[in-house]
Amino acid sequence: MTQVTESQKPDISQKPAIAAIATALGEAGISVIRVSGEQAIEKVSRIFRGKKLSGQPTHTAHFGRIADGDRMIDEVVATIFRSPRSYTGEDTIEISCHGGVLVTQEVLEAILRQDVRHADPGEFTQRAFLNGKMELSQAEAVADMIHARSRKAVEAAGQQLDGELGRHVKAFRQQIIDATAMVELELDFIEEDVEFANKEQLTGLLRDVDSELGRLLETYESGRLVRHGVQTVFVGRPNAGKSTLLNTLMGKERAIVSATAGTTRDVIDAEWSYDGLTFTLTDTAGLRETADEIESEGVRRSESAVTRADLIIYLKDISEPVDDEELRLLARIEKRAKGRALLKVGTKLDLLTCAEADNGGVPEWCDMVVSARDGRGMDELKQRMRAEVLQNREIDTGKLMVTSSRHRDGLEKARHHVREALQGLEAGMTGDFLAIDLRAALNELGAITGEITTEDLLDSIFSRFCIGK
Repeated sequence: MTQVTESQKPDISQKPAIAAIATALGEAGISVIRVSGEQAIEKVSRIFRGKKLSGQPTHTAHFGRIADGDRMIDEVVATIFRSPRSYTGEDTIEISCHGGVLVTQEVLEAILRQDVRHADPGEFTQRAFLNGKMELSQAEAVADMIHARSRKAVEAAGQQLDGELGRHVKAFRQQIIDATAMVELELDFIEEDVEFANKEQLTGLLRDVDSELGRLLETYESGRLVRHGVQTVFVGRPNAGKSTLLNTLMGKERAIVSATAGTTRDVIDAEWSYDGLTFTLTDTAGLRETADEIESEGVRRSESAVTRADLIIYLKDISEPVDDEELRLLARIEKRAKGRALLKVGTKLDLLTCAEADNGGVPEWCDMVVSARDGRGMDELKQRMRAEVLQNREIDTGKLMVTSSRHRDGLEKARHHVREALQGLEAGMTGDFLAIDLRAALNELGAITGEITTEDLLDSIFSRFCIGK
């Protein structure tokens, strides 16, 4: 595993030319094929019929045709971006052709025959990072922007793409560099018994870093939900109204609804957005004690889904009495929830008369009641779902949020080393031991922005990108 630092980053201006389709495949107005690398413009010029592209200035667009020998493939517009003023920092040319699947593929194949290699997933963005066009956290934000499934996720990715996280991390690193300098300068004069480090000043500086890292880490749970969505599981006995509720929230028939108990035998997922958040709704098999092998497997999967959920919604048909079996099932769900957000909802309010509802028809352990059929309580349920999972945390995508587990882990490790250094200061440890923790904290923060990284890490990050980006 080779470590790559800023001083070791290769000169990628001479990397071989690569090409890929940068837009989604399908029938569309246009498709865009991106080519970047050594002699990218000259190589496309060989098959371009129009102006001589190799002599054109940067940031210009040119109409012409792509030809395979004497056969014209398509009319195109070629846009030129010369190094270093391009996405990758290399000479780049983008070919806009008609958006048919076949014609786009033919244009790409004609380009590849000019000694151009097909790009790997994320290779364009990886080259942009290696060429200093963006830091690593910004490169990751590109993928987050592409995969965003909600408005809040787009806003959070935009903050990171703008470099907000990098600016914070660099500020932390500078503070720790200042602290390390104070300690290591003293080490250089240890034989002369000269003290350069003001212990109170050093302690205050490290406590400030510890506090700021803590505040940033507090945003992770909300950031994770914004980025990945809220895993929401509906559980309850057969015919408790799980499928009906899912369909009502979705506004369409996503799950099969039947009066026959046990209709849902497996988990069914659907995405639903509310107030900027994406909820992945999971309809599960009804919970009951059964000897049926298939239904038992469905129950097992339902309970397993609970352990992976951010929000568990237990549904109780309030038109049916509570019995010992239901109480046992509810107790099992509460045990599996293990501190996760759990909302107990009474369903089928429309089947109760006002008198029945007032006379104890609703179990006291229900947090609220709804009718998915006539809509009563649905607005309150949506608000409660959001409030329960956020636990009074407000999502403000106008402020920086940590959304990546990699970034969270780096910040946590950096904070651990800062705290170790603080403890060492209080215990009167010598500067050489303090410097070990301070350097370790610097490395962890540097790994977030890519100032210090490894080839394995880069491969892991960029492998989740789409081809063409």
